[in-house]
Amino acid sequence: MKKITSDNIGLFNRNLRYESPEEIVAFALQIAQNPIVTTSFGAFSAALLHAATHLQSNIPIVWCDTGYNTSATYRHVQDLSERLQLNLDIYTPQFTTAFLDHTLGRPDLDNPNHSTFSEKVKLEPFQRALREYEPDVWFTNLRKGQTQFRNSLDILSLTETGILKVSPFFHYTDDELLRYMEKHDLPAEFDYFDPVKALSHRECGIHLGK
Repeated sequence: MKKITSDNIGLFNRNLRYESPEEIVAFALQIAQNPIVTTSFGAFSAALLHAATHLQSNIPIVWCDTGYNTSATYRHVQDLSERLQLNLDIYTPQFTTAFLDHTLGRPDLDNPNHSTFSEKVKLEPFQRALREYEPDVWFTNLRKGQTQFRNSLDILSLTETGILKVSPFFHYTDDELLRYMEKHDLPAEFDYFDPVKALSHRECGIHLGK
């Protein structure tokens, strides 16, 4: 992989700032040896899934299914999987939703059990996916303006373990994403729930400290 370090990543980000998402994906795929895409199957997930699979049809798509998704989300997963022929790999918690409901409930952000709930429902499955895939490039749909933490990132960022995180739509607004999706006849699904994130401006956890 072309060496992207903390010292030169700013230069790469400046060079990519006005490139299209497709061009950003193509650049990252050229230097990747073991890329993955992660998705939540949230409202705008179809955009990244399309941009990535259009250029590498068999790229692994990792979805951490918390077990608390809406019926609309599960229908959305099935629809996009069929439309885009996704190479989908689903990671689930080691505990059933029923077991978690009886032992932890669904703790709110002020509840001391929330961190344990987050670990069991989303962080452990995601960490397991990273261990099994050992990616060097990780495509995400992070965007500027979503959370304070995400504002500190860019199109390219490096995790603590050296994975190159690539966010092709980082500078896109909701309207720009919708136009991209309309252009490619992609569905949006806004009936979405993340039991870990809870609030729209809160970080879900998997992007912190990896």
